[in-house]
Amino acid sequence: MRTITFNELRKIKDSLPEGSIHRIAESLHVTDETVRNYFGGANYRSGQTVGIHIEKGPDGGVVELDDTTILDMALHMLSEKS
Repeated sequence: MRTITFNELRKIKDSLPEGSIHRIAESLHVTDETVRNYFGGANYRSGQTVGIHIEKGPDGGVVELDDTTILDMALHMLSEKS
């Protein structure tokens, strides 16, 4: 489990290189929308819930992530980008 602000989570998503959402989804055998939902999206017709819990507050609120696999993959992609 990891706690992060919503704005930090969105900044990570927005910093990812083009195509990263699809690469993460393909690696984990989930839809692109499921990965987007992890980063705060809310399209549950095409994607699944992913174990995030958002509590409203300053800086977009606090997000508790039950599983950090997607976040870890995203951070790894960002480190490769640098």
